[in-house]
Amino acid sequence: MILYILVALLALLFISLPVGAALAFLGFGLDYVTGGLPLYRGIATMSWAVQSGILLVAVPMFILLGEILVRSGIAERMYGAIQQWLSWLPGGLMHANIGASMAFAATSGSSVATAATVSTVSVPLVRRYAYNERLFLGSLAAGGTLGILIPPSINLIVFGFLTNTSIPSLYLAGFLPGVVLGGLFMLTVLLACLIWPKWGGQRVETSWRGRVRTLPDMLPPLVLFVVVIGSIYLGWATPTESASLGVVMALIIAAIYGRLNVAMLNQAILGTIRTTGLIFLILVAAWFLNFVLSIVGVTRMLNDFVTTHGLSPQGLLLLVIGFYLVLGCIMEPMPLMVISVPTLTPVMASAGYDPVWFGIMVVLLIETALITPPIGASLFVVQGVRGRGNINDVIIGALPFVVNLLMMIGLIVLFPGIVMWLPEIMK
Repeated sequence: MILYILVALLALLFISLPVGAALAFLGFGLDYVTGGLPLYRGIATMSWAVQSGILLVAVPMFILLGEILVRSGIAERMYGAIQQWLSWLPGGLMHANIGASMAFAATSGSSVATAATVSTVSVPLVRRYAYNERLFLGSLAAGGTLGILIPPSINLIVFGFLTNTSIPSLYLAGFLPGVVLGGLFMLTVLLACLIWPKWGGQRVETSWRGRVRTLPDMLPPLVLFVVVIGSIYLGWATPTESASLGVVMALIIAAIYGRLNVAMLNQAILGTIRTTGLIFLILVAAWFLNFVLSIVGVTRMLNDFVTTHGLSPQGLLLLVIGFYLVLGCIMEPMPLMVISVPTLTPVMASAGYDPVWFGIMVVLLIETALITPPIGASLFVVQGVRGRGNINDVIIGALPFVVNLLMMIGLIVLFPGIVMWLPEIMK
């Protein structure tokens, strides 16, 4: 039955049915085929219950935070500052792409926003400084994936909501892997430009005076990170309250820079509404589908499958990794997560895997999906900003970074302490 459900979902997506509609349609169809419970009577109540959860209020707040940073020009200033400090390395601005993505990810929580913001600023510089365009575009797509791993992360909030896992623990667990992964990305750029020096383009001329002059532009993301994450870990605020504090601080910073006005707020709010509406539609439809799947007994079927076939915990993990890597090529990351996580997490927990560790593993696998064709969202974002040529250039440029992600997945499997060290210290 599980295979039939998966094939039906892929068929609905293949005919270009919107993701939210496909999930809801599959839920009603499965309910009708298996028993015909009058779920239509409770769908409104279920929808309200999902959307009114206090934890999910953090999602639109973090989206709004990222929108304010983009619309007010704070993100552009931040990129300029990081460019001054990292452009001396072989690979120049490609290191700035990754460094700026890490800094922006630490405030916005969105991979799409991260990729779009940094790409908008940096893509015009490719030809000016004669970089290898494919690797440059790949660094942008890869850097964008860090938005769902480095806290605050919208995807980690959704994972915590779906599995009742501690958001602060997930944030702590994601920080070190995020930094290590960013380091792997930069190491890849460094090695490529040492082997093929022409790929690194012309060095951006700068000076220590110029670097010091840009330091104030690096303060806003640092202040926002301290306010948002620090307030959570000090016990002063919940994730939802810290997101609200972040929005207030972003507005104050925008006012200090003289960019707080009605037009900017209008653009930021409209962008937030569009993105939030899309996410919540998928969440409601996926919640309904998961409710039907629980009635059908899919989780029990999976447990029986593991028990019957005598899968070891390691074998089960390899099966799950393969599941995400394959489906990540043909499904969008958020629907893939909200469909699979409620079903797979209990199975993984029964096999002895910590839900916090599994949450980071899922996010890493979804990060890989973001830059894996044909659906990889970050690939399309970067190509959309580029506005010319073929998306194959972005795909080829992203391939070395896909290898980095697979290496990171292998590292946390072999050394789970990379994920669990900070949460254990806080305990």
